[in-house]
Amino acid sequence: MKQNIRKQLIWNYCVSSVTLLALLLPSFGNSQDYDLIIRGGKVVDGSGNPWYNADIAIKNDRIAEIGQLSNHEAKRIIDAHGLVVAPGFIDPHTHALRGIFEVPNAESALLQGVTTLTEGNDGSSPYPIDRHYADIDNLRISPNWAVFVGQGTIRQRVIGFGLRKATPDEMERMKQMVRDAMEQGALGISTGLFYVPGSFTSTEEVIELSKVAAEYNGIYISHIREEAAQLIDSVQETIRIGEEADIPVQITHHKVIGVENWGASIESLRLVDEARKRGVDVTIDQYPYTASQTSINALIPQWAQAGGREEMLSRINSAETYSTIKNEVVAKILYDRGGGDPKNVFISRNSWDPDMAGKNLAELAIDAGLEPTPENAADVVFDIIRGGGATAVYHAIGPEDVDRIMQHPATAIGSDGPVGVFGEGAPHPRQYGTFARVLGLYVRERKILSLEEAIRKMSSQSARRLGIHDRGLITKGYFADIAIFDPDEIIDKATFENPHQYAIGTKFVLVNGAVVVENGQHTGARPGRILHGPGYLPGP
Repeated sequence: MKQNIRKQLIWNYCVSSVTLLALLLPSFGNSQDYDLIIRGGKVVDGSGNPWYNADIAIKNDRIAEIGQLSNHEAKRIIDAHGLVVAPGFIDPHTHALRGIFEVPNAESALLQGVTTLTEGNDGSSPYPIDRHYADIDNLRISPNWAVFVGQGTIRQRVIGFGLRKATPDEMERMKQMVRDAMEQGALGISTGLFYVPGSFTSTEEVIELSKVAAEYNGIYISHIREEAAQLIDSVQETIRIGEEADIPVQITHHKVIGVENWGASIESLRLVDEARKRGVDVTIDQYPYTASQTSINALIPQWAQAGGREEMLSRINSAETYSTIKNEVVAKILYDRGGGDPKNVFISRNSWDPDMAGKNLAELAIDAGLEPTPENAADVVFDIIRGGGATAVYHAIGPEDVDRIMQHPATAIGSDGPVGVFGEGAPHPRQYGTFARVLGLYVRERKILSLEEAIRKMSSQSARRLGIHDRGLITKGYFADIAIFDPDEIIDKATFENPHQYAIGTKFVLVNGAVVVENGQHTGARPGRILHGPGYLPGP
């Protein structure tokens, strides 16, 4: 009997010891605790709150733990002492369809810490959305990917380039196309009311299409109708669309063009504040440069572009309309995108004459044996269009407006750029430098923003606005999209004179838990995923 009791006591002791050991083991950790631990970094979590020091553990594609994890081990350790650990940046406005199929690694974005790209801006998008997403899936890319459906693309498919109102039947067809796009995973609807055929669209037509996107909890993002003399009217129109369609709106790449209009952001931001006070959900995004980039057609009046390229050429070459068009082009050079001088308009890409890239209209006029006057520059523009068109950079944005817009709490950061195809043309440097420029120039050097506020504008603000869940913050359970950079080094290197230069200072980037940038070099990994919009209905 005593022997049985002794055996039972020994057994109970052993069980208790094993149980106690099992309870203690997690605090010591083991090599299988996590896939990766980022140790000792200065965590700026994307919320706007002050930074703090912590370790971050990752398991599979998610953030598993944040805190003091010195007793834990992982398959891999990243030493982040002296570095900032931030959410991967979300770019709410790109034209990354230009370049992503040539450069699926998207180094120009990833080396800045950007982990999510959005396409379909300015009213132009792939369509149908599900087919496009399938193409991206098959490509396998490094960043995450999401798209808007473009109102201009829809209008072109239903109406063409006609300068007229949509018929009731055409409106129903366009509404159905928006429904289809939202159910296939679009983030919302975009417009380019500055561009043909979006410029031929009435406010009422935009409101009706936006109501459809609103039914699916999408947003309305707009290249507004004008960003120069009619800027304020265009901001008011955008706010009206949000108010009447009951949809969140984003004024995209907000800026003030034309020297005589500089300072107008004081009024535009006042309109945004007043609208928000009365319940209109209006926000902004912006790139940190004093030059824009778009087609050379931006200098041609919109009415002259009605009907498409052939009709535009017919008007340019017609004795009846040539002088009228030329006068308007001259006015745009003097008071709008030309910034008052032909030398402010640079050709960035010309597929039919690559030697034009990097030259401005004044230089091209001289090359043609002409004086570099606005009138002769207008004729150069006509020649470029006759040859096949081109993309141009326009130096005409007010620098104080850039600062003022950036500091507004409703402003996010977005590049408005494609994926950089290294060495091709003379593009706007924003595709290589936007996010690094904000962190290096506007945060560290000029102190326009705090580090915490800048990262909020690059991450959680866009995640919330775009309806992207579980990204944009460093928090437990969120996807491990993470940027790790040196706050004393990060800066853009790309310039207008030498644009093909990657940003420096980004040491590591993770996308869905996979290391895509290591020690400042792309690893070749392509873990990017499609991020469907809020109305997405998966197929059978």
